This record gives sequence, C-alpha cells and structure tokens, in this order.
Amino acid sequence: MTDAYLDSPQLTEEQRAVVEQPWDARVLVTAGAGAGKTHTLVRRLDALCGHEDPEEALEAAEILVLTFSRAAARELRERIARHGERARRVRAQTFDAFAYGVVRQAYPDREWAAVGFEERLMAAAGAIEKGALESGDAVPPAHVVIDEAQDVLAERRELVEALLDRYQSSCGFTVVGDAAQCVYGFQIDDLTERAAETGRFFDWLRRSYPDDLMELRLTENFRAVTPEARLALAHGPRLQQLTEADEAATLYEELRELLLAPVNGLGDLAAPSTLIGLRSFTDTCAILTRDNRQALVVSALLHEHDIDHRLRRPLEERPVPYWVAELLRRSEATGLTEDRFRSLLAAIPLPYEPNPAALWTVLRRATRGSGRKVLDLDRLRRLVADGRFPDEAADPETVRILVSTVHQAKGLEFDRVIVLTPPTVAELRKQHDSELDLPAEARALYVATTRARQDLFHAASPRMPIIKRAGGRKNGRRYVGTWRSYDRLGIVAEAGDICPDNPPGHDADAAATQTYLLERVRPGGEVMLRKRHDMPLGERQSPPYALLHEGQEIGEASQRFREELFRVQKVNGGWDPWWPDEIHGIRVDTLETVTGSTAAGANAGLGDRGVWIAPRITGIGWYRRAEDNEEKSA
Repeated sequence: MTDAYLDSPQLTEEQRAVVEQPWDARVLVTAGAGAGKTHTLVRRLDALCGHEDPEEALEAAEILVLTFSRAAARELRERIARHGERARRVRAQTFDAFAYGVVRQAYPDREWAAVGFEERLMAAAGAIEKGALESGDAVPPAHVVIDEAQDVLAERRELVEALLDRYQSSCGFTVVGDAAQCVYGFQIDDLTERAAETGRFFDWLRRSYPDDLMELRLTENFRAVTPEARLALAHGPRLQQLTEADEAATLYEELRELLLAPVNGLGDLAAPSTLIGLRSFTDTCAILTRDNRQALVVSALLHEHDIDHRLRRPLEERPVPYWVAELLRRSEATGLTEDRFRSLLAAIPLPYEPNPAALWTVLRRATRGSGRKVLDLDRLRRLVADGRFPDEAADPETVRILVSTVHQAKGLEFDRVIVLTPPTVAELRKQHDSELDLPAEARALYVATTRARQDLFHAASPRMPIIKRAGGRKNGRRYVGTWRSYDRLGIVAEAGDICPDNPPGHDADAAATQTYLLERVRPGGEVMLRKRHDMPLGERQSPPYALLHEGQEIGEASQRFREELFRVQKVNGGWDPWWPDEIHGIRVDTLETVTGSTAAGANAGLGDRGVWIAPRITGIGWYRRAEDNEEKSA
C-alpha cells in the first residue's frame, strides 16, 4: 500500500474488479447511490497510469475523463489530489467544457462563447467524427471515463457516441452510471422522445459492443451511516428497471411515505426551532427542492433570517473568480513567475484559503506559455474572454448550507438533507396533467432521499409566488404574476443581468468601485435595481437601471436585462408598459471577473487589459413604485 492510500478506504471485491481491468477493456459499471463510485474511479485512474507493465501503463494525457457537472468534476479532481498517486495529472472536465475545447480547436474563427451549449455539443460531435482530436496539440484518447452516464442524453449522448465510435479500435472505456438516478430527462420537452432517450446510451453500448462489453456492479452503500439515511436505498434496483407510469406512481408514493414518517418531520422551514437548528448545525446541510422557484423562495427565506447559505447555480453557469481580475490588474508585466504569482494572490482578500501551488499548476497548463516557469497573462486574459477558464481553478465551496434543486444536487452528498415535502401523485397529476412524467418524479425523489450521510428530514414548503414566463415561451424571462394575465409584481434575476461592457462606476470612479466591491460586497448581500430615468434606451428596451448596494452604485443593468424587462412588461401589442422605480429582494450571487474592451478599462482608469470585477445577481426581485415608498413614509 502506498502513502497516497493510507487514509483511503480499502477496495471491496466489487470495486477491485473495476479498478483492475486493462486499459483497453470496455467496462459498464452500475453504481448505486453512495456505492463509492468516485473512490473507485480515482483508483481506476491510478491503475491505468501506474500499471506494473510499462506497455500497459497510460500517460495522463491519454485519459479523457468526462462528467456531468463542475461540482462532480471538482470532487473527482480533489479526490485524485488526495488519494491518487500516479493519476495526479489526469484532468476531469465537464462534457460542455470538453466540447468547447474541441470546437475552438476545430473552428477557431467562430465566436463560440456566444453559441448555446447544445449547438456546441453537436458541433463538437461533428468535429470529432472528422478527426479533430488528431490534429494540432490534441491527443486522441486511449481510455475514456464517463461519469453519471445515466444522464448522458440527447446532444451529450451523440457527442460521447461519436467519440467512442471514432476510436473504437484503439480506445477502452469505463462508463459509470445508475439508471435509478436519471433525472435530467426534463431537458427533452416531448414526453415520447424523453422516454425513448432514457437508458438509450446504455442500450447503444450493449449493441455496439455485444461481445466484449463487461458489465459490473457496485452495490454496497458507504454514504449512509444511519437508518434514516438508508431508508430509500432498497428501492434502487426497482427504479433501475422503471418504465411504466403506474409502477412509478406506486414507487413514488412508497418513497414519499418513507420520507414523511413523523420522526423525519421538521414542520415549517421558517419555524424558530428549524432556524435555530440550521444556525447551530456545524456540518454540511442541503435543502433540496423540486424546482428553481422553490429554491429561490427558500433562499430568500434564509436571507430574511440571516442564515448564511448558497443557492446552487445552473450547471451551465461558470463564473470566473474575481481574484483573476485583480491578478491581471495588479501587474503590468506580460508574465508572472511563481513567486510573483503567489505574492499577488496572497494580497487579494479572499473568503477562503487558496491553494497557490495547485492554482499555479492549473493556470500554467491552461495557458501553455512558451516560458516554462512563467504564467502568460495575455493568454490568461484570453481564457477568460473566450469562456475557457479552467474549472479546476473555480472558487471552492465554502458554505455549510446549500439550497439546490434535486437535479443540481445529483452526485453530491451532505451530512444533513432537508427535502421540501413532496406533493402527492394526485397533486402532481392536477399540476402537470398530460405533461406529468411519473418515472422521472420517482427517480428525482429517490435522488433526494439518498443524498444524506446522517440526517434526512422533510419540511413544509414556504408559500410560493406565481412564477410565469414572458410570452409563455419555455425560455422567456421568469416574472412574478397573479391569476390575472396583466399583473406584474416582480422579475427573476439571472446571470448576465449586469452590464459587462463597462466597469462598474465607469462614469464616476471605477477604481474606487472596484475597491468597494472587494472590501464591502459579499455573496448573499442585498442589492436593488433603481431606475435612472423614464426614457427607454431603445425601441424595445426599458429605461436604464443602476445596481445599488447600501446606496453605493456597483453596476448597471445590461442591455439583455432591459430587453427582457420590456418583454415582461409589454403584456400585449396594445399594452403600454410601465416601469418599476425600484426592484428589491435581489442578492449578490458572487463577484466575478469580466472582460471588456481595453479602451473601456483604460478610460475608466483600470489599466489596459480590459478586465475588472463585477457582481453577478440572483433572486426574485419585487417591483416598487415611487408612490409605494411615499405611502410608507407617510
């Protein structure tokens, strides 16, 4: 046993069977909830890189590891750093990040940062089929590891199938998943197509490799340490085979009944005893919701009671940490030595203790500078501008309490989990009618009830506002309405709502605003949007809005926000939209690095790199008119 494994669990026989497969094996692993999947993959990667026979050992660059979310990729990377001995240079990345790298290399003249991730995935699949991984600096994979394979659907599935097809004669793979935890089918609108897509990738593997596909299973649970945390595990095998709505309804109600046992009840989430418990609990805790609306309302409730937490972002959002902007602005050199990098990083105020050695290694690899001991700052800026900043250098999770939809918590685990009381099957049928997907509901409830290591509770949902979509479109801006079609009470803030084209405070003192952001603004801080004047800035735009934090302007609404606010307020073709004077209840999600024109940065006194810090906002914003404030004052 090597030192890297001293504090790592011993492999079970099931895990060892996966780890010891040769590099060219085609392995499909069904790993139940909490079955030590990540631990097994780390040891598998180590075995691939460190095989005792040099002819069988792979270089790290020959191994491609793809997973569904940044959180899962980060978890795998951190486990490799702690417990991997020979696989430390293996890079785990999301499907979307991999696809982005492929299309940028294959089609460098196109502006891929502005293209939707579905289109990038399809373009990447086409590029791989044409040999994009065999040109330039690319290295064709000798072994591909696919994590969370049950949710490799639609465009992601086509990307992976193109990859394995292209290298079927020279590449092995380890595919890990659990059909019982397939929860991302909702991304496919048509229910018939969704049902056909579920399990389709597994079926493709079995058809494509009928003779040499090895199917293995990990069945022992290592996550749950209490009876409460184990209560749903026995339903996993049935859910893996689930297709029929009637059986799904039965399984859903069984899981719901187990969760709602009186011993698991917390009552009202806003009850004083519940809030005291959240404040005093020192380990990790997740509050899991069915949808984004519930997550937004729960987050607002916790903010109202000053409970520190984080609202989990959608998977496709990838903010660049604000320290990158400060690093670039605090040096006029074209490159940094490691000592200079460390001294600059140490001078930037951060809410966590960074790992300078790991960040240096990641950034040096990503920028690929010509100097072996220098970080190329121009290339670093281009990474940010192109949307290619490495996931490995993203901000780590530091809060104890996470508010998340069940879907976004997939693959994660927590000491305590609180699930908002799920509706009955009858309530689901009333709410969704013909669009109800009962197998998906059953699987989502199973995922929710298998995230806990120790405590599993349920709590009554807070009262929910009516959230609608502008124009009734699937991707329309979400807003708060009522049963009356013309009522508008608020709007949901999103990434991209704050203008990236000019630095915050550019028309006053941008440098002072940057200092204010660094010293005073924190994630979760309350902000509001205030209308500057009544004149719309375009034919189909709202008037301009400033973002204020404790009276200090720290940004302005983007053109995208103004256009979408117009669509929300323009009820119909003959409707004269009105504009709220203020929008309250919005919170700072994070501070992020933003790139704009070098002229904008220079004109604002922030140097000539065209990079600065800007706030990203989230939450449900509630409209206020000036007369509302006057009435309150009176």
